[in-house]
Amino acid sequence: MNSVVVVDKPAGLTSHDVVNRVRRILGQKSVGHLGTLDPAATGVLPVVTGSLTRLAQFYLHSEKCYEGVIRFGFATDTYDADGEATTPEVEVALDLEKLRALAMQFQGVIQQVPPPYSAKKVAGVRAYKLARKKQDVKLDPVEVEIKELAILSVEGNCCHFRAQVASGTYVRSVAHDLGEKMGCGAHLQSLRRTAVAEFKIEDAHTLEELMEAAGQGRLEELAVHPRKLLPHFPCVTATDENAAFIRSGRAVNLPELSRERLVKVFHGQRDLIAIGTRIAGTLFHPGIVFVQD
Repeated sequence: MNSVVVVDKPAGLTSHDVVNRVRRILGQKSVGHLGTLDPAATGVLPVVTGSLTRLAQFYLHSEKCYEGVIRFGFATDTYDADGEATTPEVEVALDLEKLRALAMQFQGVIQQVPPPYSAKKVAGVRAYKLARKKQDVKLDPVEVEIKELAILSVEGNCCHFRAQVASGTYVRSVAHDLGEKMGCGAHLQSLRRTAVAEFKIEDAHTLEELMEAAGQGRLEELAVHPRKLLPHFPCVTATDENAAFIRSGRAVNLPELSRERLVKVFHGQRDLIAIGTRIAGTLFHPGIVFVQD
């Protein structure tokens, strides 16, 4: 089965755990995902199966959207609710407008220090491995982009927020840094990813729904329609003859296209057979061919 299914990841599972469960549900080994989500977080995790796992290279720098809750009053070593407190707990009285003004300082292209518990490397070693051993982790700031950080409401010592960020941005670091600016410490209490690239929470399915659909033989109903993938690439439908050439790795003329460099090539409505790369004029080479499982 070649497909992309948007899974609504539950809390407590790693992204790899979800991939393993999908492997068992589908009974196939070739399964991957399009963007790691922290174990404590929930929401959009696009899962790719079969030869469509080769699409992952096009989603390495995908924009992401989140909603969540930041708790003020103390910081933690993981920058989220799973960690141990690193500052004494203090009482806070949050002011919505003050918090919104502080949040504005995080919007745009900024320098951000990743959390100690992260996959960033220190002298070739993952930072989280050093942090688990209680070793001092010093990470350099990196340039990230936060396109939106909206404080939606405050309730007690917590605020609800919405964020839209470029790839590489740590929302946990945003929560931690907001707490430092407030002078009271803070951490990310909960996080839900609502979008990755073109994949939205409205299109997500639970693992239980996926299992039920597999048992009823209707998995295709839950999959994202292939023509909706990579929407910035135009679609072209190949003739039977061209489709055969493409599947064997041969270049073909696709005269109906204009000057796009990369295109999605279909045989019929749903069979995505290749990503074509323009060689010259209307001649395209099938740089990536998707073989039917």
